Amino acid sequence: MFHRESGVLKTTYEADMALYPLPIAKWTVAAVAVFFFAVIPLVLHQYYLSVANLVWIAVIGALGLNILVGYTGQVSIGHGAFMSVGAYTAANLAIRLGSPWPVNLLAGGLMAAAVGAIVGIPSLRIKGLYLAIATLAGQLIIEWTINHVTFISGGVQASIDVPRPRLGSIVISSQREMYYFLLVFVVLAIVATLNLVRSRVGRAFIAIRDQDIAAEIIGINIFRYKLLAFAISSFYAGVTGVLYTYYLGIANYEQFQIGVSIDYLAMIIIGGLGSVLGSIFGAAFVTLLPIVIRYAMEAFGGLFFAPQTVLNLIPNLRLMLFGALIIFFLIVEPEGLNRLWRNIRNYFRIWPFAY
Repeated sequence: MFHRESGVLKTTYEADMALYPLPIAKWTVAAVAVFFFAVIPLVLHQYYLSVANLVWIAVIGALGLNILVGYTGQVSIGHGAFMSVGAYTAANLAIRLGSPWPVNLLAGGLMAAAVGAIVGIPSLRIKGLYLAIATLAGQLIIEWTINHVTFISGGVQASIDVPRPRLGSIVISSQREMYYFLLVFVVLAIVATLNLVRSRVGRAFIAIRDQDIAAEIIGINIFRYKLLAFAISSFYAGVTGVLYTYYLGIANYEQFQIGVSIDYLAMIIIGGLGSVLGSIFGAAFVTLLPIVIRYAMEAFGGLFFAPQTVLNLIPNLRLMLFGALIIFFLIVEPEGLNRLWRNIRNYFRIWPFAY
């Protein structure tokens, strides 16, 4: 942020493909890593660590949905269903076979990817609102299947208790241990996504998003890459569902209903479509907003409303603000919080000069 490149000085493909070409960028990433790995878990209270854990889980899911919606341009309202596929796959393997969590995590992601590719087949013929309705149908079908097939859900309650993950003899049970456990997967998801969107596959996704007919004319296999986008996005969703299940210690269908899919859409719209950093911003914003609303209403709501009215307003106010924020960002700043951050960063790059 204190100095920039002047001209194109790269002489190798490795230098051109570097994630962080400037030394200041590498120092910034190192400082952020130290902050989140060494400072945050030692300073925050257990409650705030639990909130941070929810943010980390949401970041992985938002990255997956942004690959599909933001980078490939395929609208999906079935993200919560793909999370449930991964969650129940891992839960059944853990209970019925006693398999370790790495196997369950991979199996949950792969099963969700397979189901996501099947649900994504209509994208070969339809797009936009019609594709959104098709994925919504997939969401409802998967919800019904989990609720009514006893072999999958374990009974009327559709709930399966899952043992905590273990690393050798260590059982990951406390919020601090879970924080480190989840943060490792967040880092892996971010690095994987950054490299994916800069690869040949990522460029094909972007070409399909910009103009699928033109992409097909230049030789991109639309059939292959659309299904691949659904599979990769669903793999992220499945992993998110598995991690959420291990975090709560239970797989329950109420954790993955259509409201969850809407929340993840809100994350990537508010954070910024087609942006890794926007996915992180959006996941943090949407996860923290209900907590901020609750604290604000408990602190100041009594000045204007009766106590019972305040309790009734909190969940409804959250939905109202979500809707208002989505409309605001779509109209005022379609690129979301990521664009606002870039504007601030660019301003300070040339500050105190006007241009």
